[in-house]
Amino acid sequence: MATILGTSSSAILASKPFSVPSLSLTSSGLSFGRKYYGGTGLVGKKGRPQFHVAVASVATDIGSVGEAQKAAAKESQRPVYPFAAIVGQDEMKLCLLLNVIDPKIGGVMIMGDRGTGKSTTVRSLVDLLPEIKVVSGDPYNSDPEDPESMGIEVRESVVKGEDLTVVLTKINMVDLPLGATEDRVCGTIDIEKALTEGVKAFEPGLLAKANRGILYVDEVNLLDDHLVDALLDSAASGWNTVEREGISISHPARFILIGSGNPEEGELRPQLLDRFGMHAQVGTVRDAELRVKIVEERARFDKNPKEFRKSYMAEQEKLQQQISSARSFLSSVQIDHDLKVKISKVCSELNVDGLRGDIVTNRAAKALAALKGREHVTAEDIATVIPNCLRHRLRKDPLESIDSGLLVSEKFYEVFS
Repeated sequence: MATILGTSSSAILASKPFSVPSLSLTSSGLSFGRKYYGGTGLVGKKGRPQFHVAVASVATDIGSVGEAQKAAAKESQRPVYPFAAIVGQDEMKLCLLLNVIDPKIGGVMIMGDRGTGKSTTVRSLVDLLPEIKVVSGDPYNSDPEDPESMGIEVRESVVKGEDLTVVLTKINMVDLPLGATEDRVCGTIDIEKALTEGVKAFEPGLLAKANRGILYVDEVNLLDDHLVDALLDSAASGWNTVEREGISISHPARFILIGSGNPEEGELRPQLLDRFGMHAQVGTVRDAELRVKIVEERARFDKNPKEFRKSYMAEQEKLQQQISSARSFLSSVQIDHDLKVKISKVCSELNVDGLRGDIVTNRAAKALAALKGREHVTAEDIATVIPNCLRHRLRKDPLESIDSGLLVSEKFYEVFS
């Protein structure tokens, strides 16, 4: 049954009753075995099926052809530098992995010197992104199990009791270029339909494409103010509302916001900085041996990208499995009440505004414990993530020369001692 779910075909099941002896979905922890008519019933909180999802049924040989086509398409794409081949920059890599494990952390802001591999590392994350269930043909990557992550059309189909075709697809990474227009980001009226059919139709933008995925903004500190406002609005509510040319539409826009930039080129607006769950500080590698290794690895990749990627395939697959198991294990990770109190005490004594710092630190510590395969969060986990969760939330003191991350660490050891 798992192989049937994994196929991307759109063939719909026959409308006669069928029996599912045992269906297990590891990603959501659901398990059911009942008889349904025309689809698989998803069990709600009260144990009643909320709606039906039509699952594509395809023969094994057709499925193998689909997998071959996927592999061929992947090979034809521009080769990406492998995440496992990145030398050093452990803080940045850890922040990115924790956000993939728990997207509710809220993204990561990466600030550092030019030429330190910020953009390369973020784009290399594409290979490690896990697969998610989406409604086939939906421009908003609607979740068939969560009404809050559904587009309007999908939600209407659910209300009417119509079948939904579900496919597995990789989490999407969308690049937001600095020169993008507001229409392209938020969406606008579909000119083609307006001219040919004489109807008002909505053409989704990048925020719709990034729903349930990753939105990456390189040089985010140089982004135009009107685009920053649009990002702030969507990041705050998880929805994008478009009001223009007689169109009024809202669609889900919940994404992991990843930004990178060089602090020498300008500061980021405090409102946007606070929307990033974590903050990674990247510095230039000073060790001569490490620098030589980075140069040699990059030369190998430029000479033959395919061979270079093959040499890291085993490490990449191991990391993928680790992320996948951590995502499924995350819900069972617990954090003791006294540790929660100490986290909040650190935030309070550092005069951190709001409660986002407390929430993000708790989530990041649990994600790290899940990555390490543990059921309980330890003080060591908190010590690892708390500087990245709080350093960008401290009030700026122009006379303070010490790094804000060190201030957070000092306060942590003072409270947790």
